[in-house]
Order: sequence, then structure tokens, then C-alpha cells
Amino acid sequence: MKKNAYKKIGIILVIVVAIFSFLEMKYKFSAKLNPKLAGAVFSPNDKELVSLGKEIYFANCGSCHGANLEGEPNWQNPNENGLMPAPPHDENGHTWHHTDKMLFDITKYGFGKIANLQGYKTNMPIYENVLSDEKIIAVLSYIKSTWPDKIKQQHDKRNADSVAAN
Repeated sequence: MKKNAYKKIGIILVIVVAIFSFLEMKYKFSAKLNPKLAGAVFSPNDKELVSLGKEIYFANCGSCHGANLEGEPNWQNPNENGLMPAPPHDENGHTWHHTDKMLFDITKYGFGKIANLQGYKTNMPIYENVLSDEKIIAVLSYIKSTWPDKIKQQHDKRNADSVAAN
């Protein structure tokens, strides 16, 4: 009888710890996405997150932004349809010029919505109902993980300056 009681208590403890761990992770994650925080959200040194992000990138982004994050040719000029080609996400593009929050918002909601541009047209899909917030952050963490240290430091400074301005 004692063995059964200890076994039940053990199972209950495991469940309780799992629930609290999940809630803590969810709380920390949602706190990172709080628009008032506006600071760094990406984790380019988190190998597990970056690995997930790389996988998601190649499944959803790589066909336009390139296998090496090089973007489409002539990306700074409208194409024959009048739309802007996919920009590079490597250090040669402008991705790192934007804060984590802005990059997250562009990916999730689209540039037209966050810039309040009615009728803005783009080939870039809106991922709001396609990828979870965690998956978007994983992709953007993967992208940042590929940048040279100097570019990462400049990007980190942009995030810090953004927080200081709020």
C-alpha cells in the first residue's frame, strides 16, 4: 500500500512540475513579446531554437530569400510586377537594421499593416495564421545566428536603443 501511495505522489509531483515549467516558459515567452518591452527577443546562441528556425526557414522562406539568405537578384528595385523582390537576410541586406520587434511584426503581420499602408502589395506572405510566435522567433533567431559578430553587436545596440527610447 505504501508503494502505491509513493508512486501516486511521485506521478502527481512530476505533473505539477511539468505544469509549472510550462507556465513559466509561456509567461517568459509572452513577456518577451509584450510590445512595451520592444527589446531583444531573438536568441541566436540557442542551438535548439536556431536549429528549429533553420528548418522552418527552409520550409517557408528559403525559396524566396535564398538558401544562403542572399535574397533575390536586384532586390532593391521593383520587379516587372512592380513588387519588391525578396531582400537578403545576410549581412548585405537591411534586415539587421531593424529591431527584433519590428522584424517579428513584419513577419507576423506584414509590412503594409505595421506601416499602415492601405493596399500595399507584396509577395511576402503574412505568417500570423501560419506560424506560431515561437516559430517566427526561431526563424529570426536562425537568421541572426548567421550574421558576423560585428553585425550582431550593431543589431543588439539597435534593440537596446529602442528600449531606451520607450
